[in-house]
Amino acid sequence: MAAARLVSAALRGLDAEAVALEVDLSRGIPGWSMVGLPDAAVRESRDRVRAALLNSGFQFPLSYITVNLAPADIRKDGAYFDLPVAIGILLASEQLQAEGACPFLLAELALDGRLNRLRGILPLVQFAQREGFSSVIVPQENADEAAQVQGIDVLPAATLLAVYQHINGGALIAAHSPPAAETQRETGPDMADVRGQAHARRALEIAAAGAHHLLMSGPPGVGKSMLASRLPSILPPLSDQDRLDVARIYSVAAEARPPLSAIPPFRAPHHSASDVALIGGGSVPRPGEVSKAHCGVLFLDELPEYKRQVLEVLRQPLESGEVCIARAADTLVFPARFQLIAAMNPCPCGYLGHPSRPCRCSDMQVRRYQARISGPLLDRFDLRIDVPPVEQSSLLNMQPGESSAVIAGRVQACRQRQISRQGMSNALLNPSLLEQHANPDAAGLQLLEQALKHFALSARSYHRILKVALTIADLAEDPKVEAKHIAEALQYRGQST
Repeated sequence: MAAARLVSAALRGLDAEAVALEVDLSRGIPGWSMVGLPDAAVRESRDRVRAALLNSGFQFPLSYITVNLAPADIRKDGAYFDLPVAIGILLASEQLQAEGACPFLLAELALDGRLNRLRGILPLVQFAQREGFSSVIVPQENADEAAQVQGIDVLPAATLLAVYQHINGGALIAAHSPPAAETQRETGPDMADVRGQAHARRALEIAAAGAHHLLMSGPPGVGKSMLASRLPSILPPLSDQDRLDVARIYSVAAEARPPLSAIPPFRAPHHSASDVALIGGGSVPRPGEVSKAHCGVLFLDELPEYKRQVLEVLRQPLESGEVCIARAADTLVFPARFQLIAAMNPCPCGYLGHPSRPCRCSDMQVRRYQARISGPLLDRFDLRIDVPPVEQSSLLNMQPGESSAVIAGRVQACRQRQISRQGMSNALLNPSLLEQHANPDAAGLQLLEQALKHFALSARSYHRILKVALTIADLAEDPKVEAKHIAEALQYRGQST
């Protein structure tokens, strides 16, 4: 009778924590017991492991097998325990003799012994690196993703037999070379496709340059969604750390995204989305849309059509940049530092203020429609603009506007000035840093004081106007915020919805 002990890990949100995996073979009627709060996927590993061992040419022990996942008070979920359980059984039954230290093991087993792709591989490999493992064995399909973690050799394996041969020193698995990060932008929607809308294009450039939230209001078909979909094409590429953070979120969420892409994520959930889908959660909490938009853009089209409770849950992550999912058994925190872009019609029929099409809505209908967006949420938009329809003659004869590449150059230079000056984008400045870097001149301060009195602006609005004015000054490469910058910022803030 023998026992084996391996180090594994359990996912906890976007992180992983240590799990001691113990396999014991004892006399008695052959059977299998797994303890330590395993979920259904972990418990079902019994059948997958047995079939994989037999189909790979190994003997399945005719003993009573006890698999313990310690500590016992932490819930374990997922199929990544399959491979360490199988290796533990081979070690305990003395069918395998380890040559040196055993690598960290992560894989789901197919019935024929193949290693299947896993979700959440990045935080698990990061855990192995922190714990001092020199190598980790992963399925071949996860190799590029896992290789993003530096300081640990990633060994891609195809089958359980290949893992066995590597551990006993028979045929070593070669380490996977990390692929080069993607630096070139993929071909996609370009700002050159947008005809006219100079005011909206300018607002979008300011929003991109300072990472500001933007609300666009206008009749159907004027280009609001078209503008929003082109925002990622002018945003600066993700830094190495941001790229890794985004890849970790998508790894845990099990959603397709190139793990080496430097393009900021763009999420556009339908207005029927629930608050859990938007914020995250579930019985086993997973990242929601706001976390999948981390370091990127969350676009909400037809904003008033979202349920009120769904919109209100956005207020806290817009301020803090993270989402706290509280459950009876645990509390998890997911990052959610995103740029909110929203679009809406001015009324239910959509043609309020249209120059040629009359609005069919009553005043009460218009007020009810616009009241679906609460004042506190509306106050969190740095820029609010009206997007008018483009005249037909102008649309047919108008030349294409500036391309995304040209605008992206200005945006990236502006963002770099902000990083060099304060270490973050203007939208993330706290009040003390904002007063330090966005101190207006006398004329600008006077204009801002008049606006505060005239529009009865809140303290949040005051700070957001200063942030936008600072971004406008940065785009113009002006060293100080002046009255002209305040005036332009005010025209974006003063739009009514």
